[in-house]
Amino acid sequence: MSKDYKLGYRPDIEGLRAIAILLVMAAHIKLPGFQGGFIGVDVFFVLSGYLITALLVLEMESTGRVNMWGFYARRLRRLAPGLFTVLLVSCLLAYALLPPLQQLEQVGGTASATVWLSNFHYAFSQIDYFGPGAENDLFLHTWSLGVEEQFYLVWPWLLLLAWGLAKKQGSQAQQCKRMMWLVFAVSLALCLCFMRLHPASAFYMMPARAWQFSLGALTWLYLREKSGAPSTVAFDRIFIELCGWFGLAAILFAALWYGPNVPYPGLRAVVPSLGAALLLVAGSRRSMAMANTGGVMSLLACRPMQALGHVSYSWYLWHWPILVLGAAVYVNASLTLRITLALLALILAWISYRCVELPIRHKNTLLRRPRLMVASTMAVMIVGGLFCLRWPGLIESERFSPEHETIMTARGDLSEIYGMGCDTWYSSADLTVCSFGDQNASHSAVLMGDSVGAQWFPALKERFTQPDWKLSVITKSACPMIDKPIFYARIGRDYAECTLWRARAVEMLQTLHTDYLILGSAHDYAVTPHDWTEGTQKILQALSPHAKEIVLIRSTPLLSFDALNCLAGNKYLTRLLAGDNRCHSPAINAENATVYAALQTAAASFDNVRGLDMNDAVCPGGECNAKQDETIVFRDSRHLTASFVKTLSEEFIRRLESPDQRAR
Repeated sequence: MSKDYKLGYRPDIEGLRAIAILLVMAAHIKLPGFQGGFIGVDVFFVLSGYLITALLVLEMESTGRVNMWGFYARRLRRLAPGLFTVLLVSCLLAYALLPPLQQLEQVGGTASATVWLSNFHYAFSQIDYFGPGAENDLFLHTWSLGVEEQFYLVWPWLLLLAWGLAKKQGSQAQQCKRMMWLVFAVSLALCLCFMRLHPASAFYMMPARAWQFSLGALTWLYLREKSGAPSTVAFDRIFIELCGWFGLAAILFAALWYGPNVPYPGLRAVVPSLGAALLLVAGSRRSMAMANTGGVMSLLACRPMQALGHVSYSWYLWHWPILVLGAAVYVNASLTLRITLALLALILAWISYRCVELPIRHKNTLLRRPRLMVASTMAVMIVGGLFCLRWPGLIESERFSPEHETIMTARGDLSEIYGMGCDTWYSSADLTVCSFGDQNASHSAVLMGDSVGAQWFPALKERFTQPDWKLSVITKSACPMIDKPIFYARIGRDYAECTLWRARAVEMLQTLHTDYLILGSAHDYAVTPHDWTEGTQKILQALSPHAKEIVLIRSTPLLSFDALNCLAGNKYLTRLLAGDNRCHSPAINAENATVYAALQTAAASFDNVRGLDMNDAVCPGGECNAKQDETIVFRDSRHLTASFVKTLSEEFIRRLESPDQRAR
């Protein structure tokens, strides 16, 4: 039987796990102020490096080798039962609650999660962890489990290599530290490189995260060396207390000040990672023996934190699918409901921990034949992954029903400009102008904006392609019409293509003199109201001399749900839980109103600039509906269908040409 080497119970480690999971939970339920709570995962990585390195080094010291099969069997015995339970239950609930299209979106993530490769799936599918689409993915959170498993796969071999080199080049402990420093340096450099070239890989891939595991490893190696050295107790006690407080402060600083609109991980990830390492220093056995029982260690060792630490892995597994499924049923989920869903996930975590994880973890007979256990677990993983790939066949009749196909057709209900290559998104900064009407006309109109501004093209086309009129469209998705650099979370970096494209567009427009210049942008960029005003004024200063009228279109409301998924999710269990009338959302949004007020402030300085607000027509009575009469209004959570925009053409043109729309 494979021997299970243990470090003994560490209350500080359980408490640190509790802090990590609470921060992750706070971020995912969107608790105000804790949008950076995702750094809890970084804390888990440092913890894993600390613990696994300790276990492996102790085994090598005892036996001179690592029983690889035994090591992998123990890891699978610890992690696989909980994961497989959550995958199975979540998929069954998804089948009962989610519309067909949203079920199809789960196939890749589910199949890859069963074989611990979901981080590869999300990295190379360009699925932004912070983007709106990610909120519909049941197993997005399993990316970190993939990173952990790939770490387990590599780490024993690195330590064995260092152990072997020590026979020729000094002590084993020193060689292990050299190896860990090498991993730290190479991995952090790789992470910084990926941040520029492929930010998704920097976030999701193990090689770019290995420095965090090595930081945990180095913490244990240096603490072990220090444990045999003489000390001045009074000095060490002060040092230990400071380590604890600075460590906690670093983690909380990152959780409170980071967010989806800052590049991550990169050097910013050093802050919470170093904080976790400092807390491990403060909580080491030697440190605990010297320190008093107050301060940070008392917080970590208290009973509630210990209880949460015990179920932290289970809670992490359960919380995200429950939040996603809950949001699919209750599309306007309040903070209270999200907290309730997180507590439901905690109850499920406790049940699975007590009934599934603990019994299997204590079943030592599974380790008598570790190769058989590893092989059988791998077989279950592969079969599960293959079964997930057959998911589309299970919903084929529902997916191809006339009602569902009608709804899903709206997903592609775009204006014709996208088929003409007018919008290159972030792939390049090339300026492409799409023109309509008489190219030699004496009157012209220009529509310029991101995808939210450009969605009004169908309302403009008929009016401005009449005789002696020319309509030009200049559009770049996710690029607002303000003279400010923009960080774009979906690509994980500053949107340099947007800045360059916008400068080229302004330069080109300065060579023209148009009758109407219509500018439109979404409202939810990571930009302050002051930046909206100042950045818009800079654009207007450059363009107002070259247009008779400049019109700033107010951003349409942002729904709290995907309109088409909501319309298609008309299942019996969903109706039972949430009722039939659920696909609507309030039109009033504080951020939207603040941004439009900033645009009006910018417009007030120019005689030929005014605002245009269509939101009362899009969302009559202050309520946005996914569908009005027989017309689908939104094709996702933010964009109008081209068919619906056409129904507003007359009203849009009336307001566009009406002088009483001038901004005050």
